[in-house]
Amino acid sequence: MKPNIAILAGGNSSEYDISIGSAEQVAGIIDRNKYTPFLIHVQGTSWFYTSPDGTKTEVDKNDFSLTLDSQKIQLEYALILIHGTPGEDGLMQAYFEMMGIPFSSGGFLASAVTFDKSVCKRMMAPTGIAMAREVLLSSGDEIDAPAIIEQLGLPLFVKPNASGSSCGVSKVKTAEELVPAVRAAWKEGEQVIIEEFIEGTEVSCGTMMAGGKPIVFPPTEIVSKKEFFDYEAKYTPGMSDEITPARISPEETAEIQRRSLMAYRALRCRGVARVDFIIRQGIPYMIEINTVPGMSAGSIIPKQAAAMGMSMTELFNLIISDTFQ
Repeated sequence: MKPNIAILAGGNSSEYDISIGSAEQVAGIIDRNKYTPFLIHVQGTSWFYTSPDGTKTEVDKNDFSLTLDSQKIQLEYALILIHGTPGEDGLMQAYFEMMGIPFSSGGFLASAVTFDKSVCKRMMAPTGIAMAREVLLSSGDEIDAPAIIEQLGLPLFVKPNASGSSCGVSKVKTAEELVPAVRAAWKEGEQVIIEEFIEGTEVSCGTMMAGGKPIVFPPTEIVSKKEFFDYEAKYTPGMSDEITPARISPEETAEIQRRSLMAYRALRCRGVARVDFIIRQGIPYMIEINTVPGMSAGSIIPKQAAAMGMSMTELFNLIISDTFQ
């Protein structure tokens, strides 16, 4: 019997549509000689499967199963493709850990830590990897613009502390722009992280484990045609160039790969993670880590896998076989 694989997509964040797009493409490339996939839409407490005839069936969360045509189907593995909450922040991972069901990403603790940008940076501090200086503000805090600018300088970046796909992110160039940018970011979450601007070459590097051995992908150079690699630049064709392998020196490539694997291990990741850096004067500054990276055909990780001669089907065979235990 082929294992029943649940491909979980959607979620409760601004990245809902991105997640659905990734999952639909992944559902089309899953190796059906090995697995039987079921695309499960998740939104709030509603987790449902849509049959080919359009019938929607709710997942029984008591045992993570479906009942189709009076037949109970046990879902045996969770391939999590939900960006943002609840798929990237540890909530869904906690459910699967409690249920004893294997899944494709890091566990509850690793997911919660990596999703919170400020906590993640503190966890990474002992590694010695360079990171941007920051100020963290919670909802209701006073926004002391002069003090923040004195500490971090201008320009700077304002980001929701727990969000992805650059939702709610602003590049602030003047003191007058800071307060509106913080308030806009608060709409995405209760905490906002303000970081110094690191000028340099932006690169992203995927890392995963397979058979107990690390696979570190060739880094991708990101050249945005916008002010920075924002939502539009990420998801609008022609608004950015993603060049794999990155146009950096062999020494810089090796250092990016080394630091990516170091971050992956330090944060106890599983499955595939993507680590973003900016190289300034030869020093890679880690920007963030994505533990549920985009997986559409146009996403960075599939492009990096392709550069290694690996198809998306082969990539997901490795992901599932390494985490389906």
